[in-house]
Amino acid sequence: MISAVLFDFGGVITSSPFDGFAAYEIEADLPEGLIRKINSTDPDTNAWAKFERSQITREDFLELFASEAAVLGYKVDAERVLQCLSTQIRPKMVQTLERLSKTYKTAILTNNLIEVSEEDVNPGPSREHLGSVSSMVDAIIESSKIGIRKPDTAFYQIACEELDVSPKECVFLDDLGINLKPARTIGMTTIKVVSESQALRDLGEVLHEDLTT
Repeated sequence: MISAVLFDFGGVITSSPFDGFAAYEIEADLPEGLIRKINSTDPDTNAWAKFERSQITREDFLELFASEAAVLGYKVDAERVLQCLSTQIRPKMVQTLERLSKTYKTAILTNNLIEVSEEDVNPGPSREHLGSVSSMVDAIIESSKIGIRKPDTAFYQIACEELDVSPKECVFLDDLGINLKPARTIGMTTIKVVSESQALRDLGEVLHEDLTT
């Protein structure tokens, strides 16, 4: 019996930052998929992972990420990479989230970055988008605030504790298979988001209702 619906944010509630990565790679004449390759190398200890757990400062990240790119033989503007995190809300997904929040416990589970620094008091589009849906959900679990990131099993356990549900009561949507596997291992029903329409169709099948209209 599903009683809670858990949503990843970037790539699920909003468009994927991977689109921004791809655009920058074309713009800078970098190999296709380079940024994702950097992020998947030593995925638990690299610059991106440390930044998402708030273990390093923004300045540290810029230096470390550039160094990781240099090891692969490329010059990458790490500040420009961060700009790729600006995404667009998917209105139909937000409407579905609001609709489901009336019947189910709901939460956002996101690996994200602390975007505000002393030099930059603007929260940026991504955090603005997160704020726009905060009133619709029962909990928002952010890697940058709890110091743990997906796919660490503890991340999902914290979400369940926040909602007071068991993993078997949850369905979780994410656009990355690596984040879904541990959730599935502890008992969650999982949906890999390839497109908005596919995700809503698959979620509707799990919840036994039509979410495509």
